[in-house]
Amino acid sequence: MTVDAEQFKAGLARWASGVTIVTARAGDRVHGMTVSAFSSVSLDPPLVLVCADKTSNTLPVIEDAGCFAANVLARGQEELSNRFASEEDEWRRFEGLEVESGATGAPLIVDALANIDCKVVASHDAGDHVIYVGQVEQIVTRDREPLLFYQGRYCSVAPEAPGG
Repeated sequence: MTVDAEQFKAGLARWASGVTIVTARAGDRVHGMTVSAFSSVSLDPPLVLVCADKTSNTLPVIEDAGCFAANVLARGQEELSNRFASEEDEWRRFEGLEVESGATGAPLIVDALANIDCKVVASHDAGDHVIYVGQVEQIVTRDREPLLFYQGRYCSVAPEAPGG
């Protein structure tokens, strides 16, 4: 039995995920994209992975830079997620956005929930994506609620019920 694209999407829509914007800088080229395919890999050494669509304009920037930053979004940053997910005005994604340079030179979104700045240590061809494994060089965190994505929509963590 072969799973078709619609079945695959429907099954994975049941997986709640955080929302990240992966950014990279190579010389004067700066680019970023919204991804939900982001995960921790190892504690020692500290490694994470991100999956980049082979057709994205961010992928060649990651390739050339040898680094990326995963900017974990907070509740209320849906517009930012949509901006970096849309191909419309793709080259204007950073306009008006406050960023700082991380240890690797990758752009860090100043008001994100977390900035995880990474040096690429491995890449793996995987279907229509490339899996990048990054060694974490710098982390900045802020105390906010995370932005989640579940069944095709944004949501947030429900408050714990009294006595729960």
